[in-house]
Amino acid sequence: MQVLLVEDEGRVADFIWRGLKNEGWSVMVASNGETALEFLARETFDVVILDLILPGISGQELCQRMRARKDLTPVLMLTALGKTDDRVAGLRLGADDYLAKPFDFDELLARLEALVRRRHAFKRNDRGTDMLIVGPIRFDGQSLEVYCDDTLIDLTAKERDVLSLFLSNPGKVLSRERILNAAWGANVDPMNNVVDVYIGRLRRKLGSAGDMIGTVRGAGYRLIAPQ
Repeated sequence: MQVLLVEDEGRVADFIWRGLKNEGWSVMVASNGETALEFLARETFDVVILDLILPGISGQELCQRMRARKDLTPVLMLTALGKTDDRVAGLRLGADDYLAKPFDFDELLARLEALVRRRHAFKRNDRGTDMLIVGPIRFDGQSLEVYCDDTLIDLTAKERDVLSLFLSNPGKVLSRERILNAAWGANVDPMNNVVDVYIGRLRRKLGSAGDMIGTVRGAGYRLIAPQ
């Protein structure tokens, strides 16, 4: 899983980074809000751990900016501001969870896991069905059927997992490691070429819509909806 840690205290950032790396998570660290916004603009994250007291842009303002630009990445605010009023204010700004310092690492990990589970759940559309739609590709989360225009596409379970990750993150670059962790778990050898193999299969099975899955040299893959 991919985490953005926004924390300016070096010792705290190092402690969280080491702990999550040991759990198989991929962690990027930003020491200020400006850097965090740059990372969010070009990377896809499963969750953001956000300190509130930061140099420059505060954690509160960063969270507001994320939500204003429709970035729904789950945010866990991790801060020394632990009073009830602080928690309420943080949640009303758009945070999904709030944990006060000092904290227990196991509790932090459990909260992150819960946020990620919700992150990967299908969003309900207006008709009340689980559906992911980008361009001509439609994925019904209830029937597990994938359509390209009106043609039913026969996909394996892993192919569906990879496609649903792209459909959940249209326009964002997904690294091979990110796809590998999401579809196969953190214990798979990162040098394995299974991601490239499955991307090739998806492109072939989707026909002309397969061109929507583009290669970003040196970074990974990205699903771009047709204009």
